[in-house]
Amino acid sequence: MTHSSNPHTGAPMRADHPLSMDELAAVLAADIPAGAFVNLGIGQPTRIADHLPASSGVVLHTENGMLNMGPRAEGEAVDPDLTNAGKVPVTELPGSAYFHQADSFAMMRGGHLDVCVLGAYQVGFQGDLANWHTGEPDAIPAVGGAMDLAIGAKDVHVMMPLFTRSAQPKLVPHCTYPLTGVGCVSRVYTDHGVFEVGAEGVRIRETYGVGAHELAERLGITYSGTALNG
Repeated sequence: MTHSSNPHTGAPMRADHPLSMDELAAVLAADIPAGAFVNLGIGQPTRIADHLPASSGVVLHTENGMLNMGPRAEGEAVDPDLTNAGKVPVTELPGSAYFHQADSFAMMRGGHLDVCVLGAYQVGFQGDLANWHTGEPDAIPAVGGAMDLAIGAKDVHVMMPLFTRSAQPKLVPHCTYPLTGVGCVSRVYTDHGVFEVGAEGVRIRETYGVGAHELAERLGITYSGTALNG
């Protein structure tokens, strides 16, 4: 079991197994500041909506034109006309608002979002983000609103598996895929650990199911105390 400290509470963080995406979504939800305006990117980040307590006051924004989106809709609550940007049926919370997609993008580009959480193909140690194209000749680009979010949100977090199916790290010294944004990511949440990234390199916040030294070795970086330096 790996132990470290939560920088917000000082409480020890413990996990003796890699986290599932739902468990990771719960970790992310707990880190979102109360009352924040937040965009959840298409894919795994949308799970975070299911772990936000009503008391948090967090207002979820979706780029297809909605504020105060609620958790995923289930059963009779499903309305095919009420979905997030990933076409997942969602619920609406009291005070929900709807608007044109152009207005939604104006919110994103205008710096009105406190946090966005995106998926990624790669994140660089300095906070570079690659999440719209693998660069492969037969790959289908999927830009969406990621570029707008990457430069428009005040804080950009990434939620992703730490390794590919072929066991290659997705947290890398330098992205080899086409970039979405440069130096825009501040924190990376993965099934094996949470990392702070930026101009000073990478720092480990906590690890799940693996020791910090072993994780550093797998990422090809040097471990010293709580710092991971590329």
